[in-house]
Amino acid sequence: MKNNDIKWQSHDVDVVAREALFGQQSAVIWFTGLSGSGKSTVANALEQALAARGQFTYLLDGDNVRHGLCADLGFSAQDRTENLRRVGAVAGLMVDAGLLVLSAFISPYRHQRELVKSFIPNGKFIEVHIATPLEVCEQRDVKGLYKKARAGEISHFTGISDPYEAPEHADLVLDTSTLSLEDSVQQLLQLLKVKGMIS
Repeated sequence: MKNNDIKWQSHDVDVVAREALFGQQSAVIWFTGLSGSGKSTVANALEQALAARGQFTYLLDGDNVRHGLCADLGFSAQDRTENLRRVGAVAGLMVDAGLLVLSAFISPYRHQRELVKSFIPNGKFIEVHIATPLEVCEQRDVKGLYKKARAGEISHFTGISDPYEAPEHADLVLDTSTLSLEDSVQQLLQLLKVKGMIS
């Protein structure tokens, strides 16, 4: 519930000043896709490429936030939405800090991604769909989750017993079954240049 007595406190050093200090435009690059599609791998490689260029970044990963920020949440539909709400709020703060925030989350529903987007200033939310086909993701099965889902050991598993709603207007679509990691990173860097986030 919103408390009307709580006001946003403005500071003299704002996002414009921080962006000038860092020499970049802050943004959230939101990687969405099925488990095993390559979200974390691509995000990690992009962060390495950005760091090599002297950019200031932070990578938020779906598994990592559940060790602290979202450790109290389960995997019900309500908890998964709350998980993304918290991540969106944190990502918004990091954008205000002047960072390029890379976020790798399945985020299967459009309304969840819209919720995250609501925390991010206009023009600073970049949606990247890692559109690797389900059969390829299932063949990879890095964590053994698809096998458990097929055996009925995991319920509400995206792509098997729960749906995945692909973005309708993603800023970039990458299929890691046909595109190399290097090419994926190059396409992402080009996108960030076109959008004016990096030079």
